[in-house]
Amino acid sequence: MVEGFLNGKVPPYQMSAFLMAVYFKGMNTEELYEFTSIMVESGEQINLGETGGKAIDKHSTGGVGDGVSITLAPLVASFGVVVPMMSGRSLGHTGGTLDKLESIPGFRVDLTPHEFLGQLKKIGVAMIGQTENIAPADKKMYSLRDVTATVDSIPLISASIMSKKIAEGADGLVLDVKTGSGAFMREFEDARKLAESMIGIGKSYKRKMTAIISDMSQPLGRVIGNGMEIKQAIRIMKGEEGFEDIKTVIIELASRMLVMGDAARDTREAKKMAKENLSNRKALKKFRQIIAEQGGVAEVPDEPDNLLKPAKYKFEVTSTVAGFIKSMDTRSIGMCALTIGAGRERVGEKIDNTSGIEVYKKIGDMVSVGEAVACLYSSKVADMSRVAMDYLSSLEFSEKKVEPPSLIYEVIN
Repeated sequence: MVEGFLNGKVPPYQMSAFLMAVYFKGMNTEELYEFTSIMVESGEQINLGETGGKAIDKHSTGGVGDGVSITLAPLVASFGVVVPMMSGRSLGHTGGTLDKLESIPGFRVDLTPHEFLGQLKKIGVAMIGQTENIAPADKKMYSLRDVTATVDSIPLISASIMSKKIAEGADGLVLDVKTGSGAFMREFEDARKLAESMIGIGKSYKRKMTAIISDMSQPLGRVIGNGMEIKQAIRIMKGEEGFEDIKTVIIELASRMLVMGDAARDTREAKKMAKENLSNRKALKKFRQIIAEQGGVAEVPDEPDNLLKPAKYKFEVTSTVAGFIKSMDTRSIGMCALTIGAGRERVGEKIDNTSGIEVYKKIGDMVSVGEAVACLYSSKVADMSRVAMDYLSSLEFSEKKVEPPSLIYEVIN
């Protein structure tokens, strides 16, 4: 069936029926491994043995404001670990690493396998999209899942992610599985099942595997939107203070990747190393190399405000309620960002890289009546008053002080 779908003999409506059946009925372990294997073998597989080091990748199941990869890849590569990062685009309410990178003028994510390998040998890191020849069955199914409401399926997510990672050839993989209102797996137990499912597939291919289950009950970091998240990443790599939540997740993932790549003895040492290379700008130096190698304007890290153009319009979201923010409907906030141009509603739709949201207040913060809780930016939508109302509707307030949620819930090796 998969081969027929690839060569056009099985039409999309029949594959949609299959995807819907999996969505409702699931797959047992044997079926899942076989399905993943078929997708891996539907295209070419890359041999990273000649890159000269342990190749370790990371994958996130997606979220709102999840610009972790932008900083994480150059940070880990700055220690000599090879990072072959193959990422995705925005899907529904979630952002995509490729869209963020493409907000950098000239940046190419469509490297050929030959260019991908060459860059890994030269600088030890590359950040690319799924090529036509890597797991092409998954690529064709991925866009179909988005329009048939079959995204939130543990076997389909597991097979999709792991077929690309296995074909990509990494020695190890660290997974960031999100849970909360902005994640595909809203419930913790579903997130754990997804993590265990992907770890099982990786182990069947003799890959080193670790998963962290992290929070997505509120946006990560302080901004949502492609160009804005690049600017935030640059500030983090310049060692600026703040951004503690996203930095915590970056350092946690980096520590696991450094240990897996034999660059550190244990996670305690690895976390110290990671913090050092954020403050001494070695991660930023590696990021500048990535931009230059992939055709981007290498001066962006030095002049982000000049070279990443700002949005034409801005609109502050002011609170009509006083109290502590108790919860945030992060999925709704992601849809607010999509509405003003920071995401796509249809496959292939062009994204406005200047659009986004600056988040002023998060869970546990005190808010007064008339105080700004966020600011909307767009070059696509001039009147953002309705979106501002939707943003306010996503917040729940409490009269009592509320503790912010934990960032890392569990680590599964």
